[in-house]
Amino acid sequence: MKLESSSFKNGETIPKKFGYKNGNVSPSLIISDVPESTKSLALIMDDPDAMGAVGKVWVHWVLWNIPSDIKKIDENSIPENSIEGKTDFGEIGYGGPAPPDKEHTYVFKLYALDIMLELSKGSTKSDLENSIKDHIIAETKLTGRYSPQ
Repeated sequence: MKLESSSFKNGETIPKKFGYKNGNVSPSLIISDVPESTKSLALIMDDPDAMGAVGKVWVHWVLWNIPSDIKKIDENSIPENSIEGKTDFGEIGYGGPAPPDKEHTYVFKLYALDIMLELSKGSTKSDLENSIKDHIIAETKLTGRYSPQ
């Protein structure tokens, strides 16, 4: 399974417009090679580098029940019937990069699951991780860097 973006290349700089304070637009994501047995996809975007600045891995986006046959998630959108969870900004939906101190690396983790999830809108990353732990068929990730202005 593969996760890419037409907005930035893996390991490279995420453009400013995707930042929390600069438009807060979610990047486009391109999904390929999803296993045939997949019933749904789930996505977590977080910032492990926030541990040093705020003492925890900061959650920026939690999205599940993404259709298994999807090829692309367009910029600033979510797929039909997908459900978004709560970020560490205390909001539901995408919360873009917002490093408080220096350049951080952001990780988009995509999971192929053998079930559709019964989680309600606004659930947390922890809720999602607990729900998927015994149902992951495949996983992949995409990383991007972002610096404060």
